[in-house]
Amino acid sequence: MSNSTYVLILAGGAGTRFWPASRESLPKQFLDITGTGKSLIRETVDRFKEFIPVENIFVITHKKYGHLVQQVIPELTENQIILEPTRNNTAASIAYGSMKLAALNPDATCIVAPADHVIRDSDEFKRVVLLATKHANLNDSLITLGIEPTRPDTGYGYIEYDKNENEDVRKVKSFREKPDGKTAMSYLKTKSFAWNAGIFIWKLNTIVEAFQQHSPQIYNVLQQGETVYNTELENEFIEREYPSTEKISVDYAIMERADNVFTIPCDIGWSDVGTWNSLFEISEKDENGNAALSNPIILEDSHHSLVIASNQKLIVIKGLSDFIVVDTEDCLLIYPKSDEQEIKALKARLGQSGFDSYL
Repeated sequence: MSNSTYVLILAGGAGTRFWPASRESLPKQFLDITGTGKSLIRETVDRFKEFIPVENIFVITHKKYGHLVQQVIPELTENQIILEPTRNNTAASIAYGSMKLAALNPDATCIVAPADHVIRDSDEFKRVVLLATKHANLNDSLITLGIEPTRPDTGYGYIEYDKNENEDVRKVKSFREKPDGKTAMSYLKTKSFAWNAGIFIWKLNTIVEAFQQHSPQIYNVLQQGETVYNTELENEFIEREYPSTEKISVDYAIMERADNVFTIPCDIGWSDVGTWNSLFEISEKDENGNAALSNPIILEDSHHSLVIASNQKLIVIKGLSDFIVVDTEDCLLIYPKSDEQEIKALKARLGQSGFDSYL
């Protein structure tokens, strides 16, 4: 791929649903959650380095994580690690990163991807991204990758596309919120819906124009810095102005409002690894359906449970079914898998109860 393609990796999330492994000081993108020996952000960068020059890979993150990015991805220069003073959601992050990159090359293409997703089929991912890049260059389109659904999942947003088109790149008809079970099953049956992976491909001038048209508040704030991006004055400008940008997702701010949005339904072995259950789904399991991601662990008369530890202590469990067990240096979580959506709220309650040092 030519040097006119950039990658913008979003790495500012706090990973609250992966507590207690993920902490405010060390969120999940910096952890080896899947047991590969690499953190999720390291895997993401390595995946792109296969076909994108490392000097064209940028990471945008909260300023408290800048040192972590430098530690995990030491080949990035200081200018390639973009620091946000506040968490203002994905629209502001993408607008800032896009305007900074456009100051380097406004005609370049940009791939935007989260730092903490798993993609098992790197070759197919590369093929799809190259296809999307070509389409974006020729058509000034905004492309979001759609994951072909394998089950009626209620945890993802969905993309409705025109299934009658014969092209690999399909026009998006609508975006749908996370559905209930019945609705998700109907999506699966119609074969015209895909999971929204939050991976985008577009030309930089196209997305900047989209912000100008559809999200003028964010555009007007950040466009003031057009002449200071990639200079020593950038940080001062961002510290002063960025916190005032609207807190809204890029899906709401741009993708649901624009009319030049396309998707490529694909199977790239994707998971957002957004919850302990999603990690359980993609993990190898024993004959009883357990996923033990650490050693040494002995499971007796236990079924369909996820067990992960951050140390080498021997863990013995008997008679446990459909549970999440997470053992860290200072915290042990034993929680029903069916109630995992409560973990984020549980973390908030712990903070209110004075357990901030564990969060």
